[in-house]
Amino acid sequence: MIQALQLILSLSILVVFHEFGHYIAAKAFKTRVEKFYLFFNPWFSLFKKKIGETEYGIGWLPLGGYVKISGMIDESMDKEQMQKEPEPHEFRSKPAWQRLIIMLGGVTVNIILAVFIYIFMLTAWGEEYLPAKEAKYGITVDSLAYEMGLRNGDKVLQVNGQDVERFSQIPSKIILDNAKTVTVMRDGQKKIIDVPDGFLAKMIERNQPGFISLRFPYEVGAFSKNSTAKEAGMQLGDEIIALNGKEMRFFDQYVEEIPKHKGDTILLTAVREGDTINLQVPVPEQGKIGVAPGSLDKYFKLKQKKYSFFEAIPAGVAKAYKGVGGYIKQLQLIFSPEVKAYKSVGGFITIGSIFPSAWNWEAFWSLTAFLSIMLAILNVLPIPALDGGHVMFLLYEIISGRKPSDKFMEYAQIAGMIILFSILILANGNDIMKLIYGG
Repeated sequence: MIQALQLILSLSILVVFHEFGHYIAAKAFKTRVEKFYLFFNPWFSLFKKKIGETEYGIGWLPLGGYVKISGMIDESMDKEQMQKEPEPHEFRSKPAWQRLIIMLGGVTVNIILAVFIYIFMLTAWGEEYLPAKEAKYGITVDSLAYEMGLRNGDKVLQVNGQDVERFSQIPSKIILDNAKTVTVMRDGQKKIIDVPDGFLAKMIERNQPGFISLRFPYEVGAFSKNSTAKEAGMQLGDEIIALNGKEMRFFDQYVEEIPKHKGDTILLTAVREGDTINLQVPVPEQGKIGVAPGSLDKYFKLKQKKYSFFEAIPAGVAKAYKGVGGYIKQLQLIFSPEVKAYKSVGGFITIGSIFPSAWNWEAFWSLTAFLSIMLAILNVLPIPALDGGHVMFLLYEIISGRKPSDKFMEYAQIAGMIILFSILILANGNDIMKLIYGG
């Protein structure tokens, strides 16, 4: 429920600002805006009020929102108005360059909004991250990363021959930059791992984006409701160091080993306030003893950076710029015939799942800024019915001096809406298939 509320609030903010971009640009050129709606309102509205020449309202279908600009062929498909003679206040009566600015108003505001959110976040919270060189215990890998040649405990030094500043950037660098090599330190020796051909396609097919994780010691941070470890006497803050007399220092080792002892009792050795203790812990049939790891602050030196408001301005712009570049690279993967990332495209369930299950304002605003960038880029794709489709036809008009006919624009709008609904069905269909078959 909390994830759903965050998603609805985030999308509502983004839609209002996006449509306000069109609205303010239209007003600047004295173009009439007939409606300004959050969410769509087929058949009826939840709320509406007319102020001046514009009707403001909230629809019942939460799939976006819209502004209805007079004299424009849009999703309203108002053919009756388009059959009348153009009025001076209509969109179609304005010069092409003004219409172009009106159509780019939404995406422009979305980018500006992302910049402002990042500036606000950097001013309020600063930045905290783990430098890649501080990941002193190395990485843990899943089956896909193992196939690639990486091993648990490897310390990643470079991706494609370039240093990586933040540990969290390592997976995205490998994926989005289509990395060919990963340089690691293994058993005191530097080793170059060649990324095999088809790695990204396998990752998408298996739905394994988290193929690399941080390795860390197993300190007890929390217990589940029916934790057998807690019943056996384990306490918060204990650091587990061995299983059945075999030394194991890291959390990933226990995740792999404990399920092998389903139905048995294991001997766990832990360090508590400097003393070594042994505990007999039964392992239930589900293969888990109900112990979650604790905070990593004790083991890693995180880098913190504070910003004044004026320092945050260029940093916020740079962060938004990197966000735009990163999302464009993601789109390239989706359209890549080799990678076939379209199979992993998600709908509202996927988007909602990226929000934390507990309300966190810092995470909320960070994700809202990312979604604002995503909305801006998707809207400039040259698909009729999107802003980018209108921009494409306007650029054609400016360059050629010929304006596409209203009938052509009408057919293009219909075709664009079919394409968009197909994408919507694909994305949400993927979500449903994942719910049914897992992944």
